[in-house]
Amino acid sequence: MLNKAFPERIGTSRKVAVINIILVANAFIWYFYAVNFLKDVIGKMGFADFEALILGINFLGISAAAILGASLSYRFKRRMSFLLYWMLAGVILSLAPMGVNFASSMSYLLIVSAILGFYFGLGMPICMGYYAAATETGNRAKLGGITFLLIGLGFFLLSNIGIQDITLNALILSTWRAVGLVTLVFLKPDEKQIDEKYKVTYSSVVSNKSFLLYLIPWCMFSIVNSMAAPMVGKFFPEDFISHSAIIKNSVIIENILAGISAVVGGFFADALGRKRLAVAGFALLGLGYAVLGLFSGNILGWWFYTAVDGIAWGAFCTIFIITLWGDFAQERSSEKYYAIGSLPFLFSTFIRLSIGTYIAGGIPETAVFSFASLFLFLAVLPLVYAPETLPEKKIRERELKSYIEKAKKAKEKYA
Repeated sequence: MLNKAFPERIGTSRKVAVINIILVANAFIWYFYAVNFLKDVIGKMGFADFEALILGINFLGISAAAILGASLSYRFKRRMSFLLYWMLAGVILSLAPMGVNFASSMSYLLIVSAILGFYFGLGMPICMGYYAAATETGNRAKLGGITFLLIGLGFFLLSNIGIQDITLNALILSTWRAVGLVTLVFLKPDEKQIDEKYKVTYSSVVSNKSFLLYLIPWCMFSIVNSMAAPMVGKFFPEDFISHSAIIKNSVIIENILAGISAVVGGFFADALGRKRLAVAGFALLGLGYAVLGLFSGNILGWWFYTAVDGIAWGAFCTIFIITLWGDFAQERSSEKYYAIGSLPFLFSTFIRLSIGTYIAGGIPETAVFSFASLFLFLAVLPLVYAPETLPEKKIRERELKSYIEKAKKAKEKYA
């Protein structure tokens, strides 16, 4: 019963789903845990004032390596061969901090941060390219939503272990990567060869009008997020008695809502399309910032923003990080689409780390939130002209199937 229900619900076999979830989730959880580990080391070693510089090097390394990795993908006839070697390199690289004296110089932290970013960026476009090639347009989003939920759960569990020792953290990172590697070797993933005739160039990607109509709103959201995020902490007065408790609880609730929204949004995007979900996400987030601007310091406004921000982030991660760029490839190599699609978020994070504190200190929060709200509503305009990446045939098939199921239930009810 379960074996039959799984392909019908998800749209693919259990083996394909498990392989793709492990491949993507293992990599993202490893990276998030590694960056979290790096932040702890920065604080303990007394380099907190240089955190923006150290993490900025990491994000720049990811960006440069992603462009390079996508360009090198054609040198490998099979993506999985590269990915297995990439994961093996991660097992070894994770052990490197065991032999490094971080306290001796900040240069060690800069080098580790750059290597960490370059390693992750080099393999991620190919990892996502494999994901896009192994999934169909009609099931890519729902599998992506489940993957994102598992990424959140996995990182939450690992990060709450509470281990402070550098050696133990390095062993955890290495073991985590090794578990993913061994599992994939055991499952023996199938893969089609990368055909040279399906080669995609960067010029063809950036000249694709449909691609740009989705990329521009994604850029606008990333800019708004980098500007508004540092301001959120100033929302309450400093003497607000439960300020820290509210912030902590809201982060937990927001993450839970994001995970749920990712899964629900994935099923929605595969049934009714990506465009509708993206428009709804931008509208919700714009409304959330508008409420923050109008009701500064109001607890109800904060919780409303927390809810819509979590819902929107879950939807955006499913669409703009995992799903959409694979749709544009249309059976061709998608690595370059994923590489360019990741740049807005990476650069906005770099901007937030570098000048975000100055924005938070020099501009009134109500002005920033009002600007953010207006900017996000304007971001919907390109989406109005953007085509739906989910084929119309798939949407009609889902609608017809839903109609038939409702008709059957009505017949059984009155039979």
